[in-house]
Amino acid sequence: TMAHSKALLVLENFIGGKFVPCSSYIDSYDPSTGDVYCRVPDSGKEEVEAAVKAAKAAFPIWSSKSPLERSQILNKLADLIEHDLEAFAQAESKDQGKTITFARTVDIPRAVYNFRFFASSILHHTTECTEMATMGCVHYTSRAPVGVAGLISPWNLPLYLLTWKIAPAIACGNTVVAKPSEMTSVTAWMMCKLLEKAGVPHGVVNVVFGRGAKAGEALVCHPDVPLISFTGSTLTAQRITEKSAPHCKRLSLELGGKNPAIVFDDADLTQCIPTTLRSSFANQGEICLCTSRIFVQRGIYSEFLKRFVAEAKKWKVGNPSDPTVNVGALISKEHLEKVRSYVKKAQAEGARVLCGEGVDSLALPTSNQKGYFMLPTIITEVKDESCCMQEEIFGPVTCVVVFDTEEEVIERANSVKYGLAATVWSSNVGRVHRVAQRLQSGLVWTNCWLVRDLNLPFGGMKASGVGREGAKDSYEFFTEVKTITIKH
Repeated sequence: TMAHSKALLVLENFIGGKFVPCSSYIDSYDPSTGDVYCRVPDSGKEEVEAAVKAAKAAFPIWSSKSPLERSQILNKLADLIEHDLEAFAQAESKDQGKTITFARTVDIPRAVYNFRFFASSILHHTTECTEMATMGCVHYTSRAPVGVAGLISPWNLPLYLLTWKIAPAIACGNTVVAKPSEMTSVTAWMMCKLLEKAGVPHGVVNVVFGRGAKAGEALVCHPDVPLISFTGSTLTAQRITEKSAPHCKRLSLELGGKNPAIVFDDADLTQCIPTTLRSSFANQGEICLCTSRIFVQRGIYSEFLKRFVAEAKKWKVGNPSDPTVNVGALISKEHLEKVRSYVKKAQAEGARVLCGEGVDSLALPTSNQKGYFMLPTIITEVKDESCCMQEEIFGPVTCVVVFDTEEEVIERANSVKYGLAATVWSSNVGRVHRVAQRLQSGLVWTNCWLVRDLNLPFGGMKASGVGREGAKDSYEFFTEVKTITIKH
């Protein structure tokens, strides 16, 4: 009814510094209740066209600003988001289903830091120069922004991953058209409200809301968008690659993972158990870096399993706005069904579910009965060939299996199509280096997880992606290099 829809939050596209209504909308759900709470523009070709036009028009002025001027604006934007940190965290938690604690301590602080980090790094890049004295020549490089950047970000860490793209893109002098996930668009819209106050000129940041198949496709196919940065599924990335090929676009693709944790028998379990719980179940397991295959050496296998299951059972699932809750709601009803189907498949194959889905009962507050919740789930006695060990589940589900030798576990860890992240637990330094060298993984953490230095490259191997982003890497991706030779 109309009366009902009046209460809903209605988002608008942000194009050329103005909020623009859309002709049709998509329902967005609050995953913790199962109710529609927001309407998101269902944008397509026309909206993307308008946004690209605005971005192109803003490019000459923005790209001619000095790095210092752009840096000051990025820092101002970071301050404004930080000032509203609590409002952003509440919105992210409600929209995505993640716990308020995670949004407060991870998502929003990291979004703020993304702007600060690139505001700083942009001031420190230098170009190269070589001399050929015998020929009387000097060669040097110069870097210039590419133009309009198309940025497509996912629903699991909405503002965190959107700003990880916007910050380097505009720091380098590009203008952008961003498309957040239609399932989690609220914090992007809130950020748009702060752009003018931060001093971001109109048209530098444009945000078009909508579905991948419609708005995303229009952006990827647009001839005036030379560069696409995408975080999401390998399947979508294949389509982006095909669609952008005729235009020879530059792509950065950060895709899925089936990340192994390797626990050797000399691991410090007092550190390993709590960290591996986080790496399995943080953000409902909806992080591309989560570990979902845990290989434990035979000597400590039964002890690890006993302690791991006991601790997992202490994780509290419930209303995301409750600060004592560890696990919030999954993003959607469809996604919850998909995650559950993996557990059913494992059981059908003869695997054992030690805790969680179908084993323990989930008690939820009355208002959250229709939400998309699932208990942290641990599966064991599962074969390496099983879909649960090969495919990205992207939920609070992890598989624990036994191994004997270093040689064997390296081969098994590498036996999936993905290669994003890996964790190694051992107190033997030599072993740590040997294993890290041989894992097919863009990131290897030892005796820790998700400790990031934004200076260093981030990205995956194999089906986990193409390209790297980080201080130097993002600068290289978001600029075009030219080599100039002068004979004197």
